[in-house]
Amino acid sequence: MEGISSSPEEHTASEGEEARKITRESPSPGNHVDQGFPQATSSANISQLEEKMRRKLQFFFMNPIEKWHAKRKFPYKFIIQLIKIVLVTFQLCLFAHNRYNHVNYTEDNRVSFSHLFLLGWDSTREINAYPPGAGPLAVYKLDEFYNALDYAYAGYYNLSNAIGPYSYNDENNNPPPPVFCQFNYKRGIINGFNESYEFNAEIVSSCVNFTKSEGLFSSQKFIKELNLEVDFASLVRAELMFSIKTINFRAAGPITPPDCFRFDVAVVFDNEDHDGQMSLSLEAEPYKLACKGDKEYVTDNKIDQILRSILNILVILICSMSLMLCSRAIYRAQLLKELTVQFFRQAYDKELSLDGRLEFLNVWYIMIIVNDILIIMGSAIKEQIERNQFTNDQWNVCSLFLGTGNLLVWFGVLRYLGFFKTYNVVILTLKKAAPKIFRFSICALLLYAGFTFCGWLILGPYHMKFRSLATTSECLFSLINGDDMFATFSVMSKKSHLLWWFSRIYLYSFISLYIYVVLSLFISVIMDAYDTIKQYYKEGFPKSDLHTFMGAPSCDDVSSGLYRTQSSSSLNATMNSLFCCNFYRSAYSKIDGGGSSLNLL
Repeated sequence: MEGISSSPEEHTASEGEEARKITRESPSPGNHVDQGFPQATSSANISQLEEKMRRKLQFFFMNPIEKWHAKRKFPYKFIIQLIKIVLVTFQLCLFAHNRYNHVNYTEDNRVSFSHLFLLGWDSTREINAYPPGAGPLAVYKLDEFYNALDYAYAGYYNLSNAIGPYSYNDENNNPPPPVFCQFNYKRGIINGFNESYEFNAEIVSSCVNFTKSEGLFSSQKFIKELNLEVDFASLVRAELMFSIKTINFRAAGPITPPDCFRFDVAVVFDNEDHDGQMSLSLEAEPYKLACKGDKEYVTDNKIDQILRSILNILVILICSMSLMLCSRAIYRAQLLKELTVQFFRQAYDKELSLDGRLEFLNVWYIMIIVNDILIIMGSAIKEQIERNQFTNDQWNVCSLFLGTGNLLVWFGVLRYLGFFKTYNVVILTLKKAAPKIFRFSICALLLYAGFTFCGWLILGPYHMKFRSLATTSECLFSLINGDDMFATFSVMSKKSHLLWWFSRIYLYSFISLYIYVVLSLFISVIMDAYDTIKQYYKEGFPKSDLHTFMGAPSCDDVSSGLYRTQSSSSLNATMNSLFCCNFYRSAYSKIDGGGSSLNLL
């Protein structure tokens, strides 16, 4: 092989002149042009060009271990990914622990407020059970509505009786008056006896302070004294609002201070349906406050905040480096693709196939870029949360970014397992089955959508699992996996015998179709792809024109130092003399300097 046996210095001296004498001739047998390619349009010098192009492409598609043996170049992007996995996972574990304590604390306070301010609340409503152990908390009579207001009012002004360390939203701990607001239709008069009404859909609001009074407070009497009234025919929603401050000592530890919060509490009466049932609920929105604690406390050195800030900054720096390196790798891969396309066009007078072009698009890099962006955004929000720069609750937004980013980071580990044959079977099977699964899923989803809309429409009013489109879809998906089948059958109301019998036919047909037919076909599609991959391992994988041109480097070639020669410089000189296009000339020159480390990840 001339391109390999000759020294790089001899190549550089002769290539520039010989490349200008290129004519369309058939390559000699020693030129290593694989079968299936058109005859090359070059002289003997093209043989050298082919070998150098082949060598560069072989190196591009090597894994990090092979590249280390080939050029002794340190796989820095691979090491960055390993460091990123450790730091990001450690960061997530700390944040998950703190977020659980925060969410659990705010939810426990909401339950405490419900006991203090909601008339009729009991502990059975604190557990999300299926089927529910109790009906909705609601008021049905005028007296119940005003009694609920009086109960919340009494609980607010008797806050000292609560076990929790609650205080009023006032510097002197004096109770500011709670605010009662009504949201009514602008005009809403109903005369049911003669089927007449007056209606204006515009919603107007009016608010009044429930000031503290001597003796027993009566909300109904207080509202009448202000020449106001509650018109239940036009009432859409009513709210009693007030704020409560508290301090969480549980967060305090060797290096962590207590947390201070303000809860904006709202007792909500929802009458939007106007069906005689006004639901009663409580909302409590937490806002973090700056604490004024003991100055001699150990938290004065701010050790915990410094350590967490260092971790956040390290994660942001590592992810930024990973983002830049992977973006550069994708850019250089596209430059190399354009160079390869131009080489095939000039040397073989043919276009590189679509499969060959797609080989240069590394989906793993794209996934890494996405998770880097998510983790950087999540870490920035986390740092602001820990520095108390957010007054409102941003924990959910931060957890969404960090959780999704960490999920993709761990998915990326599959790339490195793919370097081993045993583990690569799973990845190749999913890749092979993906197009068939996509086409199969479209057909299955059409059937699923039909059953979903049908069940929602027909069974919704009579079955609690079909009351909305979302719950209908969740119910059907659970049935596919064999979950809670008997309860789905038994909960159906018997108010309509026709619909009861329809529900049986509907459920039996859906379960039979999806469990016995659709799932079996789905499994067979994956097993077929798995059998194909196993056959490929025995007989060889199908190759695109790109891989046919490259061939497979032998272990001796990889470790012999062949790839450590200055072949890129001579290849660059030959390509510059061969191709007249300045774009590809400049593109290759960008690849040339560091392109050999293009795919170290």
